[in-house]
Amino acid sequence: MKISSAEFVMSNSDVAKCPKDKLPEYAFIGRSNVGKSSLINMLTNRKSLAKTSGRPGKTQLINHFVINKNWFLVDLPGYGYARVSKSAKKVFQKFITAYFVKRTQLVAAFVLVDCRHDPQKIDLEFMQWLGENQIPFSIVFTKADKLSKNKLPVQIEAYTTKMLEYWEEMPNYFITSSSSGLGKEEVLNYINDINHQLKTS
Repeated sequence: MKISSAEFVMSNSDVAKCPKDKLPEYAFIGRSNVGKSSLINMLTNRKSLAKTSGRPGKTQLINHFVINKNWFLVDLPGYGYARVSKSAKKVFQKFITAYFVKRTQLVAAFVLVDCRHDPQKIDLEFMQWLGENQIPFSIVFTKADKLSKNKLPVQIEAYTTKMLEYWEEMPNYFITSSSSGLGKEEVLNYINDINHQLKTS
């Protein structure tokens, strides 16, 4: 899929106020500082579509971007170690949960995971919650360029082993790098294939 247009539509914390369009939505979410904004900018060929920051927790609202005028990329707040108050985190959690449970336009989620780290409890629990709520998702391993060619497969294998303690099979996953563009074509083709299936079904 070639992205010819990517436009910001709105930000809000109320699922009821999200766009009324029936376009399919793909949500991107992950622990704070996982490289979500950089990945979104890489996928869309935009340097600053999503705001990147050295300070984790910059995204604090549900952000909708319309892509090629036929699907929405949804940038959700990170969970985990953002430097925000506990009360703010509770608000995030509330509308993130509401988004996933209530948003009928949601087609699939992408859960971003930093491939340099061992499986984190918070990521595993979040994916478990998605599974329990029957929300389709893929794992996106980010920052692959930060690992050597020998270390990368070892990390992915370790993650797969951990996931298989909870899942019958490893969920669909992508290996990406925002700096090199690794995984861009695979992620966009995956979205394109789903959109095509939706149109023909």
